[in-house]
Amino acid sequence: MTEVAHTRAEIAAVRKDWWDQRASVAVVMTMGALHAGHTELIRRARDRSDKVVVTNFLNPLQFVPGEDLDKYPRTFAADLELCRAHGVDLMFAPDAAEVYLSGEPEVRVAAGRVGDELEGHSRPGHFDGVLTVVAKMLHLTAPDAAFFGQKDAQQLWIIRQMVIDLDFPVEIIEVPTVRDPDGLALSSRNTYLTDADREAALSLNRALRAGSDAASRGRDAVIAAARDTMSKDAVKVDYVELVSPDDFQPFTGSGEAVLLVAAFVGTTRLIDNVRLVVQAGSVLAEV
Repeated sequence: MTEVAHTRAEIAAVRKDWWDQRASVAVVMTMGALHAGHTELIRRARDRSDKVVVTNFLNPLQFVPGEDLDKYPRTFAADLELCRAHGVDLMFAPDAAEVYLSGEPEVRVAAGRVGDELEGHSRPGHFDGVLTVVAKMLHLTAPDAAFFGQKDAQQLWIIRQMVIDLDFPVEIIEVPTVRDPDGLALSSRNTYLTDADREAALSLNRALRAGSDAASRGRDAVIAAARDTMSKDAVKVDYVELVSPDDFQPFTGSGEAVLLVAAFVGTTRLIDNVRLVVQAGSVLAEV
């Protein structure tokens, strides 16, 4: 049975019981509107740990002006049922006043150089909001491991770096992107898509495949193939970039890389990525 905690005191009491049991704890952080991608995170966490916490908090700090905070799907009852069906021990669902005790925080975690690029360039301040809430949730849930999806590749890199730089005692575990059978990466924002938008959104996956197919011809060919693919479809390209997984800077040379794409499909902004290994004459890729 999934317990629900709404306050710091409630989650602290549960965690004390778990400490007394010497139970290992994993956390899956969400903004609600749970889907099969979250289910996979929960499954991996369940396999790894004695206890699983799912946070359900729609964090206002990571929405930049003009974004979809007000219309973001709120499906608490369905989220709780999903957690119960998949063996989650605790859902932590605080409100904003419980997370930010003094109102909008004066002190935040800065995402640094990488936080200003790609997603950060398109959404200034977004990653500072992400890191601030992730840091707070790590403190409040005190897990041994935290599970995040590969779909948000830049977010994952920045969270890993925060944990390293600030000495958080937690292991960050990445989980492969979950996709619909046609290749569309699962996202809570997919609920915004009309039928026509849903078809157009497949352009992102096609672009990743095209970029992978071009990898033996070098970095510029990868980016050109991905961008050309999306330019033929009913999407508005935000960015196409190839970066190093080590420092998230533009990729040069040969070796492992991450191809990132972002585009507006109708009014909905979607992101996706693929990891690939560029070698002379060959490429290994998984989409």
